[in-house]
Amino acid sequence: MVEQEGLKVKEIDYALQRSESLGGKETSFLIPEDSQPLPEKRFNLFLRRRLMFQRSEQSKDSVFFRDGIRQIDFVLSYVEDVKKDGELKAERRQTFEQNLRKTGLELEIEDKMNSEDGKTYFVKIHAPWEVLVTYAEVLGIKMPIKLSDIPRPKYSPLSYMLGPVKLPLGVKYPKPEYFTAQFSRHRQELFLIEDEATFFPSSTRNRIVYYILSRCPFGEEEGKKKIGIERLLNTNTYLSAYPLHDGQYWRPSKTSRINERYVLCKNWARFSYFYKEQPFDLIRNYYGEKIGIYFVFLGYYTEMLLFAALVGLACFIYGLLSMESNQTSIEICDPNIGGQMIMCPLCDEVCDYWRLNTTCLHSKFSHLFDNESTVFFAIFMGIWVTLFLEFWKQRQARLEYEWDLVDFEEEQQQLQLRPEFEAMCKHKKMNPVTQEMEPHMPLCHRIPWYFVSGTTVTFGMALLLSSMVSIIVYRLSVFAIFASFMESEATLQSVKRFFTPQLATALSASCLNCLVILILNFFYEKISAWITKMGKFVGYPGRYTYMFNLWRSEECGPPGCLIELTTQLTIIMIGKQIFGNIHEACQPLIFNWWRRRRTRTHSEKLYSRWEQDHDLQVYGHRGLFYEYLETVMQFGFVTLFVASFPLAPLFALMNNIMGIRVDAWKLTTQYRRPVAAKAHSIGVWQDILYGMAILSVATNAFIVSFTSDIIPRLVYFYAYSKNSTEPLSGYINNSLSVFLIADFPNHTVPMEKKDFVTCRYRDYRYPPDHKGKYGHNMQFWHVLAAKMTFIIVMEHIVFLFKFLLAWMIPDVPKDVAEKIKREKLMTVKIIHDFELNKLKENLDVEYGNIMKNMSVNNKSLKAKTSV
Repeated sequence: MVEQEGLKVKEIDYALQRSESLGGKETSFLIPEDSQPLPEKRFNLFLRRRLMFQRSEQSKDSVFFRDGIRQIDFVLSYVEDVKKDGELKAERRQTFEQNLRKTGLELEIEDKMNSEDGKTYFVKIHAPWEVLVTYAEVLGIKMPIKLSDIPRPKYSPLSYMLGPVKLPLGVKYPKPEYFTAQFSRHRQELFLIEDEATFFPSSTRNRIVYYILSRCPFGEEEGKKKIGIERLLNTNTYLSAYPLHDGQYWRPSKTSRINERYVLCKNWARFSYFYKEQPFDLIRNYYGEKIGIYFVFLGYYTEMLLFAALVGLACFIYGLLSMESNQTSIEICDPNIGGQMIMCPLCDEVCDYWRLNTTCLHSKFSHLFDNESTVFFAIFMGIWVTLFLEFWKQRQARLEYEWDLVDFEEEQQQLQLRPEFEAMCKHKKMNPVTQEMEPHMPLCHRIPWYFVSGTTVTFGMALLLSSMVSIIVYRLSVFAIFASFMESEATLQSVKRFFTPQLATALSASCLNCLVILILNFFYEKISAWITKMGKFVGYPGRYTYMFNLWRSEECGPPGCLIELTTQLTIIMIGKQIFGNIHEACQPLIFNWWRRRRTRTHSEKLYSRWEQDHDLQVYGHRGLFYEYLETVMQFGFVTLFVASFPLAPLFALMNNIMGIRVDAWKLTTQYRRPVAAKAHSIGVWQDILYGMAILSVATNAFIVSFTSDIIPRLVYFYAYSKNSTEPLSGYINNSLSVFLIADFPNHTVPMEKKDFVTCRYRDYRYPPDHKGKYGHNMQFWHVLAAKMTFIIVMEHIVFLFKFLLAWMIPDVPKDVAEKIKREKLMTVKIIHDFELNKLKENLDVEYGNIMKNMSVNNKSLKAKTSV
């Protein structure tokens, strides 16, 4: 009996040794429990416990198979489905994994008993050297062949002043510069391969594995070939597919292996490092070029915002310093001028007459943003956006060289099409470039998809339009309510001098507009601009314009309409940025916490590296789309309406400084590691930015002309002023027309009778005693002509500068062009020398064989002769 127990223990130890050496095959030593007596079931339970004990001794940072040698390049997870399609899913998984093994990938399966929740299976995937070199050649991946003799750019003398913002060189440049060439498995001696395990970086390894996963078949159904991991994920055959992070982000790896995730978290994802530069090379090495170039663009955009923010802040300070000396505000606030001007009611019946000096504080606030510097800043931003885009092209060209993306487009053309598209297409067409048959979808098959897409876009636009109209109706309907409420409430009389009905309506409508924008998240620039413009066509007393014959259009205050647009943009921009940062930071944190709390049912078990990543949020293929969308929409605020809000670049700068660290933190700590992907530019977003840059010139010109009060003041200054010492004296009286109270229709006249005979309103119209009663006077046409002239002149000046700057600034810097030529020359020379030496070696070997054969023949000939 004792001998049998000893034998069984030896068998268990042997099983444990085999499971550790083979990796992932420990369950193969379990005795099948079907129709087995109780002792065998106890043996299986004991074996599982021993395996779990051995597993608990492994490091939580382990990113290797059980043998501790083979690196985990990708992980798949699934749970057994007990529903009717469970067998079909199991069959698909079995076929898929068999086909993966046929491609050369190595798989190791973690049983659900070893998982945290006791339900999830994990399939760990390793790509051996033969697979990596094969697909590196297929994908045209460039690898180092020689240390580069081109020195890195040296710091200028001024850059030493920026020492605190610089990163350590080992973090900024984690690897030396190399000359590179497309990898070829037949020329492996050409490349600098010191260690096969680390030659291909982890981002390249997971990119190769994902390429295989996305093209691996898992069977045929209904005559159609089914391929790709994405389809299996969509049908819940697998729960997830992701590459592993290098380790835990809060501490370095215990092994000699560098934990790049920890280095990124320490030097990039910390909010206390908001003033530091970003480790772009390290980001690219870890996440791939596509994510790397986004952070390069965001960092460059933030740097350029610094100049725009300083100029905008200077314009704001100028308005602040000149606010008290502003002639317009002085006349409005003067009791003998503004206090004597009786203004017409702002709404029908419930609104009363009011004195102009009640808007004293409002006029001073308007001057903060509506002053002489507004024109200068609008022109400056037109030039700034041109410099931004032109210098970005140079930065992008430099990045293409540094990250080996110069020939990326040509490489991409050689890659296969999207696997889902390949499987869906039954027709093929000759590619005129490659002269190969490729999947093709005829037009007749695409028309239904075009129709669906067009219908979706139309519905979205209709929803947007309805939301826009609703906000306008809200503004027009609540204005009278605010006006009557503030007139009747004695407690509000003390704040009425600065919190006017116009301001109350603008603030509440702007908050509502911000809420709609957060919901729709689309075309919000056009919404705010259109809403503002709807208040311009107001008519005049007695003949106001009405929306749907119900709500009277609101009119701008005497200081102008710019302050209302500024109010809307301020609330929308700041509100959206605050909400966006809070949402981006809190949403993944809360979801991850809840997911771990819900699934952690067996706390005594080890929480493995792949399980930790499995519980993180999924970044997804569209993750960068929303990041770019947010940045481009902010760019629209900074450029399209900046004439009305010169502090927009400053708020954008502060938001981006924080946003970079928020994005870095959530990507490094709260999200699964995305699959590495290549990109040589920001893609179609660059075209959108160019379009917005051109449109911004027109929008700012129209804002200055039709929303600001600058042009009417200039017309009065040069054409109508009669005071040479103070040319703007009398402007307020000149800009307000006279209306006879007796001409009010019965349904619009205020309920309370007043002793006033006339009231004033903002417009250029003839008085009631003129033969052209209430018609536009000549000054109106002069002002209109001046506005149109300003638009044309400003657009021509800015566009002239734009074209000159675009012509003067080359797309590729001269030094980068020289480096590209140098690297191409050196690469050709290195490959030529390698092939030449190889040819010589082959010739020497062949010559040696020939001489050897000749020697043998000579000896045999002599032997025959002697015989």
